Amino acid sequence: MPDTPPASPHASRLSPQQLGLLLAFLSATGFATKAVFVKLAYRHGVDAVTLLTLRLGFALMLIVLWRGLRQWRASAAPVTPISRSDLGRLLLLGLLGYYLASLFDFIGLTTVSASIERLVLYLYPTLTVLLSALFFGTPITRRMIGALVLTYIGITVVIAPGLADAHADIAGLAWIVASTVAFALYLTFSPGVIKRIGSMRFTEAALTVSGVAMFIQFALTRPISTLVTQPLPVYGYALITALVATVLPIWMMAAAMARIGAGRAAVAGSIGPIITIILSLGILDESLSPLQWLGVAVVMAGVTLIGKR
Repeated sequence: MPDTPPASPHASRLSPQQLGLLLAFLSATGFATKAVFVKLAYRHGVDAVTLLTLRLGFALMLIVLWRGLRQWRASAAPVTPISRSDLGRLLLLGLLGYYLASLFDFIGLTTVSASIERLVLYLYPTLTVLLSALFFGTPITRRMIGALVLTYIGITVVIAPGLADAHADIAGLAWIVASTVAFALYLTFSPGVIKRIGSMRFTEAALTVSGVAMFIQFALTRPISTLVTQPLPVYGYALITALVATVLPIWMMAAAMARIGAGRAAVAGSIGPIITIILSLGILDESLSPLQWLGVAVVMAGVTLIGKR
């Protein structure tokens, strides 16, 4: 039997497209764990504002450490100054996308199940389409109208049983919807600023703005000592949420988009709601009826049709 030729050292390496898809999938997985970790932290008595403050604080520390490491390993490239108009937009978008959207989401999660929360948040592309039509005159085709109707029928099928068996309440759902609207507004008005200053720089700046705003709110409404008197598991979940469900997914998605483009990265990331639902079923003992699973499929189909735009 002839000897098998040795494998090339480059044979097992991923192509840029394969690596991009893998990074997009890992990013979606990271984002999908957020609601589960938040619900686990709530079991230890922490409130939404305190948990979000800890999460953003850890996230900012991780960003600062990464920046320091990056500058230590290589000389920093010259940075183009941000114009005053873009600074103002960054301030508003940071408050909208990572402060208000996150705050509303964390408040809603106190009463809404992780699976339903993730599915409602998944509606943000449909709202972005509607907002783009409202503010920029972007046309909406008949196919998109059909997809929108399909999507909202699906979410109704999912939510209605949840209201009946206490998986969610109307106030909690209202907070999640408000979070989705805030994030859709953030996505609608951010592309211009991102093109001028870069996606990673924009995201890190927006996170910084939201972190500062969150600390100001905390200082005005709670004793600072509350941040250092939480049960140990709360700090663990806050750190994991900051690393696994915030900073790493943001960096991985940016790397994925650089390799396969925003469209393919978004399609690969559409698996997020299913991951959240599976995790919530296994870890949080949540449940969905067969009819709700049908609603999940309808929502994902509708959002996918809209995403093809």
